[in-house]
Amino acid sequence: MTSLPRWFTDTGEGHSQAYVDQMRSLAAEGEDLAGEARLVDAMVKPRSRILDAGCGPGRVGAALFARGHSVVGVDVDPELIAAAREDHPGPVWLMADLASLDLASMGEPEPFAAIAVAGNVLAFVAPDTEVQVLKRLAAHLVPGGFVIAGFHTERYDIAEFDRHLAEAGFVLEHRFATWDLRPWQMDADFAVSVLRFV
Repeated sequence: MTSLPRWFTDTGEGHSQAYVDQMRSLAAEGEDLAGEARLVDAMVKPRSRILDAGCGPGRVGAALFARGHSVVGVDVDPELIAAAREDHPGPVWLMADLASLDLASMGEPEPFAAIAVAGNVLAFVAPDTEVQVLKRLAAHLVPGGFVIAGFHTERYDIAEFDRHLAEAGFVLEHRFATWDLRPWQMDADFAVSVLRFV
């Protein structure tokens, strides 16, 4: 890594464990933590191979696995990967930086039908690596596969993201204001974008 992801530099000490605790608490309270997974599931064939990029403690990947998909989750944070392995057996959970992602070298050579990038992941990558991250994701897709990414637009400017995705070789196929498909508006504070590699 040439520079640290913002996940480490823009958050305080103990942030990772606090995030794990929050997700575990929400799950125990019965909160709906699978909204992103439902959308991805609706967009792929049954038993698809899906990458949960920036998987955190595993909630999205686990929900997709429960729906019958083959799931690999990757995250740069060892605490989050440890929590995913503890809480959600079944998917493959690997520690990796998205900017240098090479899953074939980690024993996962098969490409993916879809890559889910939820939870502001793209806003937390290292500065000036956004295009590199998108290119590494594209390298892991099957022909015709897609990336779906969601983030708050105050964390990652949507015009800047559109420049980055074009530079990485993607086209924007769809954009929504939420994971439950509310219509996109330029003043929306959240964006969910479906990208195809060209």
